[in-house]
Amino acid sequence: MSSIAQEESRSISENVRWGKRKRMADGKVTVSFAKFLGYDRGQNGEMVVNPKEAAIVRRIYSMFLQGMNSYRIATILTEEGIPTPFGKEKWCSSSVRRILVNEKYKGDALLQKYYISDFLTKKMKKNTGELPQYYVKEDHEAIIEPEVFDYVQKIIAGSDGRRRKSSISLLSSKICCGDCGSFYGSKVWHSTDKYRKVIWQCNHKFEGKKCTTPHLTEEQIKKLFVKAVNQLVERRAEIISEYDNIINIVLSTETLEEQYAKLNFEMSQLETENEELIDLNATVALDQDEYRKKRDAIVEKHEKLKAQSEKVMQEMTDKEVRKGAVIRFWKEFEKLNFLTEFDDLLWVSLVDALTVYSKEKILFTFRDGSMVELSLEA
Repeated sequence: MSSIAQEESRSISENVRWGKRKRMADGKVTVSFAKFLGYDRGQNGEMVVNPKEAAIVRRIYSMFLQGMNSYRIATILTEEGIPTPFGKEKWCSSSVRRILVNEKYKGDALLQKYYISDFLTKKMKKNTGELPQYYVKEDHEAIIEPEVFDYVQKIIAGSDGRRRKSSISLLSSKICCGDCGSFYGSKVWHSTDKYRKVIWQCNHKFEGKKCTTPHLTEEQIKKLFVKAVNQLVERRAEIISEYDNIINIVLSTETLEEQYAKLNFEMSQLETENEELIDLNATVALDQDEYRKKRDAIVEKHEKLKAQSEKVMQEMTDKEVRKGAVIRFWKEFEKLNFLTEFDDLLWVSLVDALTVYSKEKILFTFRDGSMVELSLEA
């Protein structure tokens, strides 16, 4: 009887497991909402943003971008009495870290991260390749912009767990020198006295590049960002009028898709021609020098077409990536109001580059292509 009961339990477990894996293969996302911060269950089981909890998630990402590690963030949340995803009073660094690396917060979902290794003990095991995983893009509304999430992953990859490397900064790889094109880096002035100051300047300013671009303080950069965003909000009507043109005309891939199809068709014809030539050479005694010439000519032409096809595909990919960035920028821009202070999440999600030419010309380029020119004196 015990053996029969065990076999029945195994059978039920296998059926349930098969059902879950079938749903995953179909791209259907399931979440334990009671233990998941930021989302509630919708009418059809979908993930719906919980505004109050989403604000906590955004704050966690914001604190991390400001340089706090997961332990420090957990301490602050505990001190403020904010409950954990499990409803407990005390946060631990691992809970914060799980939120920082969970792709669901950027609107995607990786399915089958874990699986039950033993149907009797119900022991969960991390999936390290034993079973297939499924990645679903744009499954639900994002709480964290994809650019912000991806940037946070780069910071985490460059850290050693609880401590952050000092070389990683929110402003890194964003500020460019208008003279030589190099990135700005941080430098410390008067590091051992009361006049200690952190400034940002071209990394090659004193390496023979003869860059005349000025240095900036972090405070100046943040004030410039606030001004630039507010100018962008003032131009909202103008940007709205250009949105459809950028998406449907400038970033359209229709012509490229036609080119790609034509090139692939021509390559297919050459492949058929090459096969026919090989078959003919196998059945008829062709002149081998003439045969090699014809075959080399076909191969050479095929390689040229292949190179053109790969170039067109890359152009299509670049446009699709840019189109996605513009759409995400637009979603963020739609709900944007005038800023009164620097917002690190907006800095990462909105700004493509800040190029410094002189004190009179500092150019912000946003992810949709919009530009705002400012000066330090303004």
